[in-house]
Amino acid sequence: MNKNILLLYLFLFNFIHVQSQSRRTEIDVCIYGGTSAGVIAAYTASKLNKTVLLVEPGNRLGGLSTGGLGYTDIGNKYVVTGLARDFYRRIGQYYDKFEQWTFEPKVAESIFLDYVRRGGFKVLYEHRLKGVVKTGTTITSIELESPLDPLAERQIIKAKQFIDCSYEGDLMAKADVSYTTGREGNTVYHETVNGVQLKDQHQFPDNIDPYKIPGKPESGLLWGISPERLANIGSGDKKIQAYNFRICLTNDPQNRIEITRPTNYDSTHYALLLRYLAAKPSKDLWGFLKMDTMPNHKTDINNNGPFSTDMIGMNYAYPDGDYATRDSIIKKHEDYNKGLLYFIGHDTRMPEHLRNQMLQWGYPKDEYLNNNHWTPQLYVREARRMLGAYIMTQANCQGKEVVADEIGKAAYTMDSHNAERIIVNGMVKNEGDVQLKGISPYPIAYRSITPKNEECTNLLVPVCLSASHMAYGSIRMEPVFMVLAQSAAIATCQAIDKKTSVQQVDIKQLQTELKNNPLADHSSPEILVDNDDQDHIIKTNGWKRETNGGYGPSFLVDTLSSNAQIKFIPTIQYPGKYQIYIYCPKVQHSSSIINIQIYDGKKVIQKQIHKNDIQVIGQTSGEWVSLGINHFPSGKKTYVQVSNEGADGIVVADAVLWVPLRPTK
Repeated sequence: MNKNILLLYLFLFNFIHVQSQSRRTEIDVCIYGGTSAGVIAAYTASKLNKTVLLVEPGNRLGGLSTGGLGYTDIGNKYVVTGLARDFYRRIGQYYDKFEQWTFEPKVAESIFLDYVRRGGFKVLYEHRLKGVVKTGTTITSIELESPLDPLAERQIIKAKQFIDCSYEGDLMAKADVSYTTGREGNTVYHETVNGVQLKDQHQFPDNIDPYKIPGKPESGLLWGISPERLANIGSGDKKIQAYNFRICLTNDPQNRIEITRPTNYDSTHYALLLRYLAAKPSKDLWGFLKMDTMPNHKTDINNNGPFSTDMIGMNYAYPDGDYATRDSIIKKHEDYNKGLLYFIGHDTRMPEHLRNQMLQWGYPKDEYLNNNHWTPQLYVREARRMLGAYIMTQANCQGKEVVADEIGKAAYTMDSHNAERIIVNGMVKNEGDVQLKGISPYPIAYRSITPKNEECTNLLVPVCLSASHMAYGSIRMEPVFMVLAQSAAIATCQAIDKKTSVQQVDIKQLQTELKNNPLADHSSPEILVDNDDQDHIIKTNGWKRETNGGYGPSFLVDTLSSNAQIKFIPTIQYPGKYQIYIYCPKVQHSSSIINIQIYDGKKVIQKQIHKNDIQVIGQTSGEWVSLGINHFPSGKKTYVQVSNEGADGIVVADAVLWVPLRPTK
């Protein structure tokens, strides 16, 4: 037989065999990564009448929001809009509140699963990306494999548009979209806090010896210390800020499982903790564990101090690692974190009072039932970052550069965890932690989730978006990811409808859709009047503008002069019943009462807010307090007035919210 004919036969045989081992799906929108962002993107696209498939490599939706991060990092709740805000409102409903920002993992999971049910979209679990097929700049299909069964039939997903909502940016990378990892040098984007940084937060005190036998370098370094020298401050590298797990424990004896000695336990990994506590004794576990309380006697434990749950310097291979490499890194982080908890409670070298405190805690019986009561989600704070059409930088975070193509806002501290643990002047030091506070809400560009036009025209990346290391440190919050994902889904649907690329989406139309249809279900949007909305407020003298805290860019405090008044005047488009809320920021020396007037178009209703009515929970700038339910006519005929009449302390005027009781369109 002719050799060429034989090769043709073999090719056809293999092609037919491969096709028989694959299942093909054709849809409008494919979303990779069942993170909180992935669920919101899938729900949005589905509600906009597109066929949607959400692909999740694991077996649990919600990413970090269901993976232990129940103490929500916000910065300013003003930036949490649309379906992201709806998520925290639904959390609130579960706990009989208006909205809530601290929650149990299982509660968050149930709400994300409800989005799936109400959205009616399909979820493909336990499938991960194997390959991407592109024609020019267009992704035509992706190939998925099952990590549970490598011999199982392949899944070929053909879609018009794709959204990468993974923490790792795997779809982006396999689609040959440019990206970076690590830290830029300050000179790259004219920044001041990027690159190598040796600062004083989460830092060892001076004179902590790095050697196994103090004073003897020949004995070798303690575990976790790198022999590398400190590089020039502000220089760039490929080091990755530390990962950990956000740990859910409980001190409820009826729901508590004992913390036992984990696999691969090695007590030498925690020798530095002993030296730290010898130099700086701690009265409680908070000295090195950030133990924020969740409902029902549970915790969200995060890193705190120089030696804690962060496994510094052990994740550099993660962003670009293959699945086996990542699995190994995840397992090492799990062993380290579980080992730390066991060490604190059982190693006799630990102070007795700390051991006794630790023994009050255990794994919750009612969480992570399919993973031995331990979260399956590693806290991947940062992996790949796209080099797309526009790169967010420190200038954006600080308001020095403002974009017009806004699709959401961020407001959190510019936050980087440590990236390495080294020796400086003979002492142990951590390097990489930056906490640059005082960030006011700032817009995020649509172009920052958009690849370059010449690289890919039907992909959006709302999680591993284009941002410098330090700008990403401010943006990388779960609520913001959800906001950006909703925006990405709307843009994707518009690109499909107009048969255009994602780069050519009409940004004004996108912004209008976000404003007028915030829940993607065409229900009446709520009405917010902020103290900075000059067309919707009337105020007397006697108010001072403050920018540190509150809801939105600022809030007002009275200057203790008489007759300080401000009216918040909504434009009611759809008449009906609205529940009114007023935002009460945290301030010192606040008045024990605040007098409120509500005018509903017919009569004035007197209300009083008492200081005890305001319970600020979690990392929030304040709380919404209900003023009751009233019927409001259409137009600009009504108001809510705040005054300092009868006050015995500082009165605050910030924002008022009108929430329709039901859709009225």
